[in-house]
Amino acid sequence: MPRMSIPVAEKIMDEVQIEKKPFEGEVYDVMGGSARWEMKVHDHGLVALLDVMPRFAPVGKSADFAIVQAARVSYGEGTKQVNEDRGLIRYLARHRHTTPFEMVEFKFHHVMPIFVARQWIRHRTANVSEYSARYSVVRDRFFKPLPENVRRQSASNRQGGDQAMDPATAQDFLNYLDEVERSYERYQEFLDKGVAREIARIALPASVYTEWYWKIDLHNLFHFLSLRMDPHAQQEIRDYATAMFKLIQPVVPIAAEAFLDYHVESMHLTRLEIEAIRTGQPIATTNKREAAEWEEKKRRLGCK
Repeated sequence: MPRMSIPVAEKIMDEVQIEKKPFEGEVYDVMGGSARWEMKVHDHGLVALLDVMPRFAPVGKSADFAIVQAARVSYGEGTKQVNEDRGLIRYLARHRHTTPFEMVEFKFHHVMPIFVARQWIRHRTANVSEYSARYSVVRDRFFKPLPENVRRQSASNRQGGDQAMDPATAQDFLNYLDEVERSYERYQEFLDKGVAREIARIALPASVYTEWYWKIDLHNLFHFLSLRMDPHAQQEIRDYATAMFKLIQPVVPIAAEAFLDYHVESMHLTRLEIEAIRTGQPIATTNKREAAEWEEKKRRLGCK
């Protein structure tokens, strides 16, 4: 098909009429007119909510209305009441009808240590634009845990620690971090000598801070939070996830409540676990981890 010439394309565009329609009723800004909402995390970290889609909601409702609107495939404010909206959202959440939750989006600004960012980026359901250490100089910001947060490697969890180290070893590790942080002076020294930023950055440790803009829909955000707010997640990234949840809670209070009820404060039962409850017999497995998980679930349920 031959391409249109620029004058023809411009003529067609001139003929297109854009009809700008007002809201059907009175609306308000769900962020209260703020440019951003911020929460500090650790010494140098930050979670900031920059924008929400939808930014405007009908008076008397929250951004939850967009979930209901999508579920009913309707336009405008609709005729349903807030309590009916709540019932529908909770039904959608219980039965894992996730598409309507994708109609709400959040744009964040995060500042976090690189070791947290590398865990975070495994979630591939967001749009990310990260600070570039090729173009810009990395700032002199380093994460250092409190002595009680220097954890001993767990014997049962290969990727985590669940108990504090002895005070002497913890302090020894913190002293080591002090030494590592002093390497920033050498980084700056080589920049001053003309070493390219993209090369000089490779000597920086994982405790140095990076930052990014991160945009995600509510369905995928809840999936992220369900994993990173979990007690088994690393404490440092859990602190960020908790801050994010606190920022979105006032924007989508009904969906946030359903998330707590059906994800954070709930549990999944396997076929074997249901059978153990039904029969009163031990769980039919020889897998030690599966058996341990069942014992933990029984403890939470108050079962003997």
